[in-house]
Amino acid sequence: MKIEENFHNKSIETRSQKGLKEMQSARLRAIVKHVYESNASYRLLFAQAGVKPDDIRTVEDIVKLPMTNKDILRESYPLGLSCVPRRSIVEMHMSSGSTGTPVVMPYTENDLLQWAECMARCYRMAGAKPGDATQITPLFGLFNGGFGMYHGARAAGLFVIPAGPGNTARQIRLAKDLKTRVFTGVVSYGVRLMEVLEEQDETLPDLQIGIFGAEAFSESMKKKISEGLNIDVFDIYGMTESGGVGTLGMDCPAHDGLHVWEDQYIIEIIDPKTGEAVADGEEGELVFTSLTREALPMIRFRTADLTRIISRDTCECGRTHLKIAPITGRRDDMLIVKGVNFFPKQIEQTLLGIPGIGNNYQIIVEETDGVNDVRVNVEAGPGVTGYMVEKALKEALGFSPKGDVYPLGGLPRQEGKAKRVFHEKIGKQ
Repeated sequence: MKIEENFHNKSIETRSQKGLKEMQSARLRAIVKHVYESNASYRLLFAQAGVKPDDIRTVEDIVKLPMTNKDILRESYPLGLSCVPRRSIVEMHMSSGSTGTPVVMPYTENDLLQWAECMARCYRMAGAKPGDATQITPLFGLFNGGFGMYHGARAAGLFVIPAGPGNTARQIRLAKDLKTRVFTGVVSYGVRLMEVLEEQDETLPDLQIGIFGAEAFSESMKKKISEGLNIDVFDIYGMTESGGVGTLGMDCPAHDGLHVWEDQYIIEIIDPKTGEAVADGEEGELVFTSLTREALPMIRFRTADLTRIISRDTCECGRTHLKIAPITGRRDDMLIVKGVNFFPKQIEQTLLGIPGIGNNYQIIVEETDGVNDVRVNVEAGPGVTGYMVEKALKEALGFSPKGDVYPLGGLPRQEGKAKRVFHEKIGKQ
């Protein structure tokens, strides 16, 4: 399979693994010194771990450093962990805070350039070329999606259509009139676009590339969007703590793993229980260290995302940066029902393998006096029965969840990020 060369920064994207490790070591020494000298909370963390900046010489020394997590960021809300003077901060974004105090990520001018660099690489890796009409549908606001896609599109020289979320009929009109070639959004909005196009009996002949993220993305869903929109679909990775969408990387046209920008981040895969590194190919929790961010670099941040290292070899796309598997789930999203451990993504993968099943579903975890049960509601066309759904889920999960089959369009929809898992407390019957 011959893949066209599409690079934003070819010398870095194709640098040898030896060259990347040398760059990582130099940048690790600098970032450790920066956070230690700039922030009292980091100095305390280092003291508790018994480590000083002079102890860090190479990338292998990273294991000496303390790990961080969301709790540290929430405790330092809003800017207690910032490593630059307030006057140097030019922008901020933050998480929703739906599970507690929100996480605030401040940016200096250089941080915005770093974000744009990472995102521009993602656009070019997907095949976007200067001048391509690029429709950006994530929210432009505190959530980082819209602005990250925007900063990167500008850096890549694309024609930006800052549509924002919702109003799908208008999105389709814009895409047709402006000949959109690249479409970006949350995963569930790709599904919504596909549904409305089908309802209106419309197509988008100029659309060729879809870049989706922010939600769990099973291979079945990826294939469904790709076939439904007749486009090449890419899975983009990044989070508030790493600096936003695209900062950690994306899959390339080979679609056999997500490239991580190793000149910008060091990643480790650890056993979630012990914190020790696992071997390449073994699944564990992803931990990253920011190497080039100024305002709030994260040191050994535990993401709770589960993945594995697929390869450190040069990819057929020409990139040398290592590849990880698509995120299988989050350590804290794992559900335990009737003694079985599973992730929502496994349910999605199973459902989408049933012919006639729709794109929308609900996973309802029902707790009765501390005991969990699960209900899976799905949409399906004529001929799909509850027995078919139950049988497929039992084969995949090892038990039979309750649930109902609704006609296509029968479950509620959200224009933005979809909510798939719901929790309900039920009293004793």
